[in-house]
This record gives sequence, structure tokens and C-alpha cells, in this order.
Amino acid sequence: MKKIVKYVIIDILRNRIIIGYTFLLTILSFSVFNLETNASKGILSLLNVILIIVPLVSIIFSTIYLYNATEFIELLVSQPLKRKNIWISQFAGLSLALSLAFLIGTGIPILLFDESGAGLMITLMGVFLSVIFVALAMLAAVFTRDKAKGIGISILLWLFFALLYDGLVLFLLFQLMDYPVEKGLVALSMLNPVDLSRILILLKLDISALMGATSAVFNSFFGQNWGMILAFTAMLLWIFIPLGISIRKFNTKDL
Repeated sequence: MKKIVKYVIIDILRNRIIIGYTFLLTILSFSVFNLETNASKGILSLLNVILIIVPLVSIIFSTIYLYNATEFIELLVSQPLKRKNIWISQFAGLSLALSLAFLIGTGIPILLFDESGAGLMITLMGVFLSVIFVALAMLAAVFTRDKAKGIGISILLWLFFALLYDGLVLFLLFQLMDYPVEKGLVALSMLNPVDLSRILILLKLDISALMGATSAVFNSFFGQNWGMILAFTAMLLWIFIPLGISIRKFNTKDL
């Protein structure tokens, strides 16, 4: 299993797309911090990069990689290896490689310019989002043999979590504006890892104005230790639930 993970990591890190992705993140990060006099403003400027580009690259690259590695996976399945271990090895290799690319490209510059809690939080959320969207990519890839359909599902998942979900929540709030639904937003935020990451980062930056009237609710919930524990538990569930479903599907899939 360790050999498979090592092979996947080395193979991915030599990929030109990942090298370009790391290089792009590095340029963006250093450019933002050099343009901003305040480190907090620099982190805020990087927020959209973390919440949009990182999930997009993670899910699309992982989906394409899995389809391109079909013959390699079939070769591994023909060996006396458990399918579960093969699939987990692919997940571990993809997650570690993409997380490393993010840490080199964005994590190191952030920690160099801002060692505060906000810097650590945005770095941690970037790693979480990388791993979560790798898990979602594996879920999309295992359910269909058609490469175009699998990539399409991945793009739709990214669109839903990164863009459409917020629109649906705003529509729901508009329809229920006469009711006290602020506390319901906490539950809704748990259903979207991108939204949850945004809230945790903004709370660490202490920029309540960007969170509107619900900032007090989020502050009172996530500002406490048990609230943070619940938030990170939700992020972990976003990794293990899609991965667990994909493992069960892969175990019974006819290759």
C-alpha cells in the first residue's frame, strides 16, 4: 500500500499541470502580500483563490487522473491486493500530492507573511478543501466508466458547492425573511464545505461586516470550543462519507 501511495505521489508531482498549479499559487500569493500593506487584507484577497481555484483544480485533476490511471488500477486489482487498499492508496496519493502543492504555493507564503490564527486557519482550510474535493472526485469517477460524464459530474459538484449553493440559500432566506432563520444558517453551512471554510476564515479575521446580520449567530456558535470541534468534525465527515461510498462502490464494481 505504501509503495502505491509513493508511486502516485511521485507521478502526480512530476505532472506539468501540478507544477503549473503550484507555480501559479506561488505567484498569486507573493503578489497579493507584496501589494497589500496589511497581512489580513492579503489573506482576504486570497480568500477567493482558496475557495474557488483550489476545489476546482482538486476535483477536475483528480477525476482526470483516475480515468487516465484505469489500466494501472486494473493491473493492481489483478494482483493479490484488497480493492479497498488500492482505492485508499489512490486517494492518499492524490490528497497528499495536491495538499503539498497547495502548501508550497500558498501555505508557505501565508505563514511567512502572517503567523496569526487567520493565517493558520486559511492554510488548514485550503488543505481540507483539497482533500474533500479529491474524495468527491473519486465518488464521481467510480460511478461511471464514461470519462466525459465523470468530468461533467465533477464540474457540476464544484459549481454546486462553490457557486449555486449560496444562491439557493439566499433564495431560501428571502422566502423566509419574516421568520427567525439565522440559527438554521449554521446547519446549512455544515452542508457545504466551501461555505463552512469561508465562515471559519472570516471569523478568524474578525470581519463581521462581511457576514451580515448573521455574524453574531456564527460568532456565538463557532467562537466556542465545542462549535469549532463540531465544524472540524463536519469537515472530516465531508472527507470520509464520500470516500466510504466510493470504496463500497469500487469493491463491487465490474472492471
